[in-house]
Amino acid sequence: MSSSTAWLIILAIGIGTFALRLSFIQLLGRASPPAYLQRALRFVPAAVMAALVLPALVNVNGAIDLSLGNERLLAGALAAFVAWRTRQVLLTLAVGMAALWLLQAYG
Repeated sequence: MSSSTAWLIILAIGIGTFALRLSFIQLLGRASPPAYLQRALRFVPAAVMAALVLPALVNVNGAIDLSLGNERLLAGALAAFVAWRTRQVLLTLAVGMAALWLLQAYG
């Protein structure tokens, strides 16, 4: 593939992404979405966060590891528990990172 073709593809993808996001901003700015859509959109941030975090917790060296020897999974489970009980982001991050460091140092 030539460099000009690659740049054209990158440009087209950028324009497409911008147009897609702009269309939602324009549509939601003119009319209020239905109640069922508003309820569904509340779960998007949590779903995106889970989709980003879960593979990092269970994928160890290219394989799924759900054992108690997986330090990342244990630290993530502890952080999820702290988040559920306290609903404090900084405390959740601190406990999760401290647990991961301790488990990696002594595990």
